[in-house]
Amino acid sequence: MESRNPTDATQLQEFEARIARGEKIEPGDWMPDEYRRQLIRMISQHAHSEVVGMLPEGAWITRAPNLRRKLVLLAKVQDEAGHGQYLYHAAETLGISREEMLALLLSGKAKYASVFNYPTLTWADNGVIGWLVDGAAIKNQTMLAHASYGPYSRAMVRICAEEGFHMKQGKEMVIMYAQGTPGQQAMVQDAINRWWWPALMMFGLPDDTSPNSEVLMRWGIKTKSNDTLRQEFVNEMVPEIHALGLTVPDPDLRYDEASGNWRYGAIDWDEFWQVVRGNGPCNAERLAARRQAHEDGAWVREAVAAYADKRAAGLVV
Repeated sequence: MESRNPTDATQLQEFEARIARGEKIEPGDWMPDEYRRQLIRMISQHAHSEVVGMLPEGAWITRAPNLRRKLVLLAKVQDEAGHGQYLYHAAETLGISREEMLALLLSGKAKYASVFNYPTLTWADNGVIGWLVDGAAIKNQTMLAHASYGPYSRAMVRICAEEGFHMKQGKEMVIMYAQGTPGQQAMVQDAINRWWWPALMMFGLPDDTSPNSEVLMRWGIKTKSNDTLRQEFVNEMVPEIHALGLTVPDPDLRYDEASGNWRYGAIDWDEFWQVVRGNGPCNAERLAARRQAHEDGAWVREAVAAYADKRAAGLVV
């Protein structure tokens, strides 16, 4: 990654010294091409995950059990759309357009969090997604609020505040159903059984096999490794799940007195790659929904473009 150009080498040295001092890199600053590439890849994937992540829970808006739950779910889905907007804006500061990013998503070339390619089978899934999936997301996002790239870190501050509410409303639902009827207890346990492992996969590949971790850590885009975040998440969630009389679907789970960690079993990375490559339970459904939404919104984009042209020509005020 070191440049052979003496000028670039000096700039790289100064760039890394700034990161070591905890300074933020801003859009107009010099940055290595690989830093820019990694940020575009990571921020755009994050933005795509927010807008695709609206779909699993959005499908339940019309089936919410009461008005309060419906309003909460509506607010959450709306928040996710806003998060996508913040992140697309942050990526645009790196020189890629919104249109380019969306084209990559809709063509299937761009990736998003694999967890959103699983189905929401019961109402309890909405609570478990809020608690587990958003809980895992917050672990990542809290770290990214300290990222070295200014626009990304600032976007994450706002996003983390809203995600905290999402996690709390999910936890509230899980607690209610865990203390409810036998049918409700069984429903929420089933949801945990199905979402536990996809939530662990959200942290990314193990550190020793992740192709991007070294450079992301080196340049301060990430400040904690995948495995560190995953272990923190497990350590926090397992006691809370057990306290509710629920179980973790991992026969190899055990508490390690020496380290103070909950040791979890092997993650099925073959399943992870199947989903990433487009073969998950809902990959085709999710992309089809985004493509349809994009097509349905074509008239809005055309109207905005026409208005902008007329305004530029002085035909409207």
